[in-house]
Amino acid sequence: MTFIKMPDYDIYIESNELLNLQKYVKELYHEKKIYVVTDENVNQLYHQKLIHALPFFEVIFVVIKPGEHSKSIETYQKVISELIQKQMKRNHLLIALGGGVVGDLTGFVASTLYRGVKFIQIPTTLLAQVDSSIGGKVGIDLEQGKNLLGSFYRPLLVYIDPAFLETLSKREYANGLAEMIKAGLIGDKKLYHHLKSNEKVGVDEIVMAIQVKRALVLIDPYDHKERMYLNFGHTFGHAIEKKHHYDTYKHGEAISYGMLMALEIGMKRHETHFELYQEVKSLLLERGLVKEPLLKIFDYKDEIVHDKKYLSEGLHFVIVPKVGEVKSIILEDSDLL
Repeated sequence: MTFIKMPDYDIYIESNELLNLQKYVKELYHEKKIYVVTDENVNQLYHQKLIHALPFFEVIFVVIKPGEHSKSIETYQKVISELIQKQMKRNHLLIALGGGVVGDLTGFVASTLYRGVKFIQIPTTLLAQVDSSIGGKVGIDLEQGKNLLGSFYRPLLVYIDPAFLETLSKREYANGLAEMIKAGLIGDKKLYHHLKSNEKVGVDEIVMAIQVKRALVLIDPYDHKERMYLNFGHTFGHAIEKKHHYDTYKHGEAISYGMLMALEIGMKRHETHFELYQEVKSLLLERGLVKEPLLKIFDYKDEIVHDKKYLSEGLHFVIVPKVGEVKSIILEDSDLL
């Protein structure tokens, strides 16, 4: 078992099919009922396993449709209504069992229902394990853009079991690799070079990616400066997702195009070397995260106006001059041509 300490909660990483989950939950929670939000795909795979892992508790499920479209006000209201209907009270525990959509939505429900209920993250995708379940950001999408309605709300714990990754499709697995490549580029040369040579990752690489995010979250928990570095690739990535109605590209694919666009802007600013752009492009092509012809910056410039990093002085934009080095700039109109 690998243990990572955050200021307000702990992250447990162990590959043992939820064997110790009940022990960790009982240390933090003393009621009998647990409410679980999951999606239809994860529910089909892990409904009985979760019940078996928590025999001491009465486990009650709320099941949503899979996919980014469920990170909506409509689904948020539906989940809250169903939890109230099923007699969830303020002192009960909520578990997010699923990928990033389930984790973000459930966390936002937890942060707002009864002005805050306890919740636990059990991420079942690689992307959620290395990124979205870590750091306490929760939220839902609006018509105007992604993650525009949300809050900072920490879980009681995050329980990561790499055994979940065995049921992922190749495309979903690569989806998580994109966030790991990002983590390597902004903060860990060793991780980046491992991902260049290896398509599969293990506990060590998952921990390395989490540690990149952890370091920035500890410095800047509320996203004022350094934590924004984690948004490398995400300004255009979110714009791509939105323009294509969250149907064409998975999050990791969209941010992969977004990383290349950010590297391209870095080259225009004479900050990023062409060799790094070519290297990252080759890696993302190999992993199936982007395809040629590549998407173009100009086609998405109108979509970035609602980005949450747009402050009064302009849009804060993240570039990578070289592996392990990151820089924030204010995006200019000339960068988008």
